[in-house]
Amino acid sequence: MSSHSQCQLSVFTNSTPTQTLHEHKHTFSQRAYIPSRIYRHPSALLLEVCTSLKELRRILPLIIKSGLCDQHLFQTKLVSLFCKYNSLSDAARVFEPIPDKLDALYHTMLKGYAKFSSLDDAVSFLIRMRYDDVAPVVYNFTYLLKVCGDVGEIRRGKEIHGQLIVNGFSLDLFAMTGVVNMYAKCGQIQEAYKMFDRMPERDLVSWNTIVAGFAQNGFAELALDLVTRMHEEGRRGDFITIVSILPAVANVGSLRIGKAVHGYAMRAGFDSIVNVSTALVDMYAKCGRVETARLVFDGMKSRNVVSWNSMIAAYVEGGNPEEAMRIFQKMLDQGVEPTNVTIMEALHACADLGDLERGLFVHKLLDQLKLGTDVSMTNSLISMYSKCKKVDIAADIFSKLQGKTLVSWNAMILGYAQNGRVNEALNYFCKMRSKNIKPDSFTMVSVIPALAELSVIRHAKWIHALVIRNCFEKNVFVMTALIDMYAKCGAVGTARALFDMMNERHVTTWNVMIDGYGTHGLGKAAVELFNKMLEGPTKPNDITFLCAISACSHSGLVEEGIHYFTSMKKDYGIEPVMDHYGAMVDLLGRAGCLNEAWDFIQKMPIEPGITVFGAMLGACKIHKNVELGEKAASRLFELDPDEGGYHVLLANIYAAASMWDKLAKVRTIMEKKGLQKTPGCSLVELKNEVHSFYSGSTNHPQSKRIYTFLETLIDEIKAAGYVPDTNSIHDVEDYVQENLLSSHSEKLAIAFRLLNSSPGSTIHIRKNLRVCGDCHNATKYISLVTGREIIVRDMHRFHCFKNGVCSCGDYW
Repeated sequence: MSSHSQCQLSVFTNSTPTQTLHEHKHTFSQRAYIPSRIYRHPSALLLEVCTSLKELRRILPLIIKSGLCDQHLFQTKLVSLFCKYNSLSDAARVFEPIPDKLDALYHTMLKGYAKFSSLDDAVSFLIRMRYDDVAPVVYNFTYLLKVCGDVGEIRRGKEIHGQLIVNGFSLDLFAMTGVVNMYAKCGQIQEAYKMFDRMPERDLVSWNTIVAGFAQNGFAELALDLVTRMHEEGRRGDFITIVSILPAVANVGSLRIGKAVHGYAMRAGFDSIVNVSTALVDMYAKCGRVETARLVFDGMKSRNVVSWNSMIAAYVEGGNPEEAMRIFQKMLDQGVEPTNVTIMEALHACADLGDLERGLFVHKLLDQLKLGTDVSMTNSLISMYSKCKKVDIAADIFSKLQGKTLVSWNAMILGYAQNGRVNEALNYFCKMRSKNIKPDSFTMVSVIPALAELSVIRHAKWIHALVIRNCFEKNVFVMTALIDMYAKCGAVGTARALFDMMNERHVTTWNVMIDGYGTHGLGKAAVELFNKMLEGPTKPNDITFLCAISACSHSGLVEEGIHYFTSMKKDYGIEPVMDHYGAMVDLLGRAGCLNEAWDFIQKMPIEPGITVFGAMLGACKIHKNVELGEKAASRLFELDPDEGGYHVLLANIYAAASMWDKLAKVRTIMEKKGLQKTPGCSLVELKNEVHSFYSGSTNHPQSKRIYTFLETLIDEIKAAGYVPDTNSIHDVEDYVQENLLSSHSEKLAIAFRLLNSSPGSTIHIRKNLRVCGDCHNATKYISLVTGREIIVRDMHRFHCFKNGVCSCGDYW
């Protein structure tokens, strides 16, 4: 407040020395006589129409100049208006010097403190009122109870409840409704219900309060039961009842009840109310009927920003981010200003689309609207940039964020994990723990998949121990992530043991276990588990069928795979998508049924994509079928002309068929387009450090030792029966062919681990590409002559080599 305004308000201060608090006198709330010249004065009329603090300060000089400062009318109006416009210090300057304060002035000041100041200030003023012998009224307590509920201050709330009883308001309907609301908002819903149940009479507001309390505290079904009881007691709900109960209906996903409530709203004429229509949009969306939600939304005669937010959120949560962005753009076109919620939903949609361009537009818009200071908003930005593969921008935003929350750390950890930057994800996880921020289940579900990518069993055991120490072993999603991680670390037995220990399993839990068996070549175990799932209450989804068909593909279970593909639509109404068709082509192709696979492609009801033709080309490479390989490659070159891997596969098919002219043409095309084969890379962990090996590389510190040892090892496995497969290498001498084969990345990694580990220990290798035939054969012999178990995880599956045999049965 300006010094000029302070000088103006000083006229309300007595010229006598300031009296002590106890000396302040007041009169009770009897009506004072007001001469007509006072209430007809222009300044009194101006106060009646005053609409802002700025206007009030313009009127103040007129009141002072007219000598009306000591009039109760003006004192009361000034205190009331200063409180109304959140200028409590000005209100106090008017209030304090008044010698004979009316009770109404105290009540107005208390309302101002309750609304705009802290709870402590409001309670202190209530204590002062008692000290000044002001008899409290019921509204004094309801103001304070509302504040306690809003800030979740249960201790103070109970104290005010006690004072309410002491002052004789325990039977007051308005007061007890305030008590019910306070307990409900503080999460003490059972206490709220006790108070409600003891009320001698209840009005519609009381019923709405307790219904909303149960709904907001997560007791949706009890909220619905209360509405039924309310009707049984002859109390018909109003639009507030509907707005309170619809979120509860949405939470339990009861479309039947939701439709009944909608029908009631229509019959009562409430469906035209914006809040009711908005709640209906939200309810239908959360019950899985986004189309119906859209019909309600389109039928609304007027909409507020919450209506738009609900429709955008419906499409985001319903998996249609493109339509969400269309609604968002339509909202902007109609001149509706977005809120924090709007922007966060739009960012979520951009993240799901991976649409950086629109994400940048939304970010710019949020800066223009000055909405970017909120932590939740910043977290949404981090997630958006991470999913748009700009994790470094996300990290920069994170580094500048003040007051990072657990959600912020989770977003950053997940961002790195999703972008394949496993080490950074783990580093951030460790940083978070070093700051004594306790992880939650979402943290674990973010960091565990990152460790799964490392495929190091020691790390898996470390995070498993953290899960137990943080008491997450009962969380179905954390345990599902652990099962997936152990399976991807080659410990499928441990994964199954955890699976069997779970009392509750989500459909994703079944999916990861079935997929785990599939990638380990244990097709029969996958089929048995899938059949066991079908016998229980958990229904398979599209991912379940994809995992089951893929498991059959890895193990040559053609009949079972075909049965599952047919059953998913016939018995479960699940429409196959491109990945299912790709898995079926892979199933038939791996089994050598190449003509059947090609016929399957020709009869597809949708246009075949890269997944389908990629599987076909891979099968043609395995079975050396040039004709169909050329057909599949031709389509792949049209769909993805810049992918060098498909050219390499076709070249390998030509090499296996000794078609050197065609091979040369493919290589020429690759050279002209600048296409290169993805270099083979094998990773192995030793003493907390991951070592990378590329085919033919010599930059490792132990390279000389590795190559010397590998030369001896190759001689040993040759003596045991190994014969190098040189079919894919030509135009060089035989000894050069063998040298090139012996320097493949997985052989280098295996040799390094053999040199740097104790006899009998298991060797774990990760390969970025499919294991080649020669390395697969050589590793079988290495496991035989060294007596070691060697587990290799390639881009598709696991190979467990032991005593000269691979778990895949040479079917991969």
